Parts: sequence; structure tokens; C-alpha cells
Amino acid sequence: MTVSMPSDAPLPSPFPREAEAAPVPVRRAVTGRARVTELRLSAFAAHRRLRVPLDAPFTLVAGPSGSGKSGVLRAYEALARLAAGAELGEAFPDALSCVPDRARPDGQGRRGFRIGCTADGPEGPVRLDVAVQVEPELRIVGERLTGGGLTLLETALRDPGRRAVQAAWHTAGAAPVTRAPLPDDRLGTPLLPLRVAGKTEGQRRVLGAAEQMVVALRSVFVCAPRPARMRSAVPLGTGRLLRGCDNLADVLFRTRSECSRRHGLLIEAVRAGCAGPVADLLAERTTDGRVRALIDRGDGARTDLARLGDGELRYIALALVLLTGPGVLEVDTVEVPEAYQTLTVLADGFGHGLDARQRRELLGLVARMCERGHIRLVGAVNDLSWVEGEEGGDAARVVDLAP
Repeated sequence: MTVSMPSDAPLPSPFPREAEAAPVPVRRAVTGRARVTELRLSAFAAHRRLRVPLDAPFTLVAGPSGSGKSGVLRAYEALARLAAGAELGEAFPDALSCVPDRARPDGQGRRGFRIGCTADGPEGPVRLDVAVQVEPELRIVGERLTGGGLTLLETALRDPGRRAVQAAWHTAGAAPVTRAPLPDDRLGTPLLPLRVAGKTEGQRRVLGAAEQMVVALRSVFVCAPRPARMRSAVPLGTGRLLRGCDNLADVLFRTRSECSRRHGLLIEAVRAGCAGPVADLLAERTTDGRVRALIDRGDGARTDLARLGDGELRYIALALVLLTGPGVLEVDTVEVPEAYQTLTVLADGFGHGLDARQRRELLGLVARMCERGHIRLVGAVNDLSWVEGEEGGDAARVVDLAP
């Protein structure tokens, strides 16, 4: 049951207290598209107090092996899954590896991590910070949503014996805040529309900020091509590309007839980045009812994608992702108009296995597609040598994790 009461007993917070800021008018963003503009790894795996700016359409996180590039994308993906309503164990299947290096348990044997992000959009900058306890039990022990100098939602673990946290959200009505328990295995922000009536200006502000954060985080596609699985014929399915791009042939079977203009752009990209002549990229049914992808060489010859190398397959998959969009990619459905969404592609090992020509073509494609504002890309690379001096490389915001 939801109970309104005065806020004279502040919640014990796991977050460092910042100086109280006076409420300020909400700064409306120039664009109505909700998007994540910063990722914070306050204490996560190999990182402490790391801020990753994501305000550019194209961001490259660079660093040698072991510098924590994958951890950055991993934290982003986990927040996206939590915003979609996933349980904590689903978002962090190996939560113990997220505990900071050399972190020691406190007197009660507790260890955990803290991450957060900022989302910009119609409501202005909105911050979300989450504290997760891993040992002795996996649970969210604190969450804070802030915007415009106000704490809009704050949760804290008051009774370790209960599987719930105490939440307080901004009301600005007869009572300044409303308090209620929320589950400790899910993010509270996406649950607010089920709990907040939206009757007061304060409640509407909470709902607007929560919706912006959820839309920004959920508009994500994780691209991790697996060439070994892309070579096989696949059953006809939804025609929506999976994160491993295993069902590339199924997607081509659909998009070749439905998206002729973008399919033409894909052929141009394949022609520029793959060996030999390319007249078309198509999919055909096999005798067992499956579908396989082929390159039409234009002289009567066709090359099964099973014959291509790993680099060519990864290049084709990344180009397809950049040229299709949420209608073709297997992404979480967000119930707001596409005009208010910006799809963010997370690509770990971006450029892995590609030769110089493929990298150059892919960089140019990323720059062109990101300029339109409908797609953003966050990629991880080992070094920046192949980006520097290349067309499209100067469009990337670089976050260098090298020691």
C-alpha cells in the first residue's frame, strides 16, 4: 500500500551525499529524442569513478586488453535490461565479477558495485544511480533518480530481512514525498508509472523523468556478430536480426523485398568492403525449407556466405545493422513514437577482424548514418591507429582507457 507522509526522516542512502541544489526549471533539450549522454562506473569491475561521455552520435572506447572496455558496454547493457523490467540476476548473470577489484567486504560481509547514467531529452538532463549488493545476497540496495536539482526518486534498504527497499518519490502536493516499498530485485524507475498517479505537478515531473530514462536506456541493440553461426542456413522466422547476427539470411530474405532503398545501400557497402564483384546480396530457400544468404557476382555465379571469411561476415553484419534500424533489429519495444527514439548500437570488438579497406568503409558508413540522428554507436576497440586520419574517424568521440 502507498502511504504519503512527511519527509522528515530521510532514507539512508548508499550514495555519497552531494551538496543540495535548489530546484531549477527544467531545461528542455533541443531535440525531443531521449538518449543516454553519460555512463558512470563509480565502482564497477576494474573501474572506479569513471565517467564515459556519450553525448556524441559516435563514441569509441579504446584501450588495450584488460583496460575494461568490455566492462563499459556490459554496464550499459545491464542498465538497459533493468530499464526493460529484467530481474537483477538476468541483467547481471555473473554479478560477482562486477564487484570492484580488491573490494573488501564490510563488517557484515557485504560487497557490491555502483553504476549510473544520465539521459537527456524533453525533460532535460536526468540522472540515475544504482547501488547493487552482491554478497551475501544479490539485491538493489539503493537507487536515485534526479533532475532539475530535485531528487525525484530515492530508495534504500532499511530492513535486510525483507526482500524490499523503502522508496520515496517527489510529490509536491499535500505531502512533499510519497513513500512505499519496492522490490529489491528490480529497478524502481520503470515501476513508477504503476505507482505514481500524476495528479500533481511534482508527480508529473517524476513520471516525465522516469519515462525519459527508460526510453533512452531501452533503445539499445547489442551487436556481437558470430561468423561461425552466420554461415549456416536458418529457418524462416520473424526477420528481425538477433544480436549474434546468426539469422542474417532470414533478415535478408525479408528486407530485400520490404526495404529496397536500404537494401541497395547495403549492396553498395558490401561491394566496397568485400572481395570480388557484387551485383546483389540475396537469400534463397533450400530444399529443407530453410534459407541461406548468397552474393550474386553478376556473371551467373553466386557465392554462398558460408565461403566468406570471418572479417567479411562481420563487416556485412555491422553494415546491415547500421542500415536497417529498430524495425528490423531485435530490440525491446518502446511504446513511444520512433520520432522520440534514438537507437544506440553497442559493438564490442568493433573493427575486430576487419582489414584497412573494410574499416575505412565502415567508419564512413557510421559517420553518415549517425549524422541523421536516428542511430548512435558505442564501439570498443583495442587501439585508435586505424581510426586516426581516416574519413569518418574524426566524427568519433574517443574515450581512451589506456593507462
